[in-house]
Parts: sequence; C-alpha cells; structure tokens
Amino acid sequence: MKNDIKSRNDIIQLIDIFYDTIKKDEILGYIFDDIAKVNWVKHLPIMYDFWENTLFYTGSYSGNPVQNHRALNQKFALSKLHFDRWLKLFNETVDRLFEGEKAELAKQRALSIATVLQIKIAQVVNTEQFPYT
Repeated sequence: MKNDIKSRNDIIQLIDIFYDTIKKDEILGYIFDDIAKVNWVKHLPIMYDFWENTLFYTGSYSGNPVQNHRALNQKFALSKLHFDRWLKLFNETVDRLFEGEKAELAKQRALSIATVLQIKIAQVVNTEQFPYT
C-alpha cells in the first residue's frame, strides 16, 4: 500500500517527478523548455509552495497562474490537448506515488486548475476577437 501525501517533502517528490516527466514529454516538453523557457531552479520551489497551499492551506503561495498562462498563450496557442496531457501526466504521477485522501484531492484540484485556466485563456481570446460581446 502506498502512503498519502502528508508533507511538503511528499509534495517536493511529486512535483520533481512530475516535471521530470513533463520535460521528456513529446507534447509538453518543448513548450516548457523552448517556448516558456522555464527556469526550473526558480519554478520548482514556486510549484512546491503552490501545491502545499493547494493541499494544506499553508498560505505559502502568492502568484497569478492565470496571468502567467495567458502570457504563454500569447506566444504559443495552448489547446485542450495540452491541458489534457498535463492532467493525464499529473494524475499518473500521483497514482504511481501516492494513494489516499490528499492524493485524490490533488487530482481533483489539478482538474479544476486545468479547467479554470482553459476557460480564462478562452475568455481573453474571445474578448480580443469579439470585443463587444
């Protein structure tokens, strides 16, 4: 039996393994490395804080993921395919490492995050195309 996500160290393990998978992924890897040019040394601790706050309500994260993804979408059109792939890889990583209430919560929150980001990006695109609707 696997353990549940219980601590920041568990989150660090999850996020490190997840993003190692992302970097190698044929659909997402180049978006992170070549288009977004993610500085992994800076980005990973932000993701640790984000997920720690998301699962344990620590208040350790302050940022604007919607704004960041909208800016990325200006450089490269993010599609449902990209969000679905991100979600699939995230869920697979959680399932490989953990099981339990927080693991399930992480997957639920990931689905919510992917959905909200897609909606917020689409709102900007639609507003730019149809400013009076």
